[in-house]
Amino acid sequence: MSESEIPPEGRPVDVYLDLLRVRMDTEDYRLLLRVVEPVLQAIEEHRLSGLDVALDGGDDELPQEVRDEAALVIATAVTGRLDNEVVELEVDETGPVRVVTDAATAADPSRLGEIADYIRDRHRQNEELRGIAEASGLPTDF
Repeated sequence: MSESEIPPEGRPVDVYLDLLRVRMDTEDYRLLLRVVEPVLQAIEEHRLSGLDVALDGGDDELPQEVRDEAALVIATAVTGRLDNEVVELEVDETGPVRVVTDAATAADPSRLGEIADYIRDRHRQNEELRGIAEASGLPTDF
C-alpha cells in the first residue's frame, strides 16, 4: 500500500492495524494489541523515552509472527512508513538478530552488513562494560 492510498484522516499505523485485523488469527491479533497498545499510547503522549518494550518472550511467550508484527506496528507508528520489514541477521557473537528496517535497506546486502557490524561492536562494548562493572563490584545487568 502506498501513502497515496491512505485515507487523509488515517494514520499509517491505523491502516496497518486494520490490515492485520483481517489477516491475523483473532487470538494472535488480541495478543498483538496487548503488546503494542501501551507503546502506541506512549508514542501518542510523547513519553516513549522511558518505555521499555521487550518482544523476545518474557512471561507470556509470544509467537514469532506476533513479535515480528508487533515490531512492524511500532516501526510504522514511529516512522509513518508502511514499507518496514523484519530482517534476520547472523551475528557471530550473539546469534541471529532480528531488526526492523525500510525495504530499501532490507534489500541491500552491504547496508545489512553495516548493521550487523554495528551490532557486533555494540555487543563487544557491552561485554567490556560488564567486565569493568563486575571487576568494580557494580551491577552487570544493563
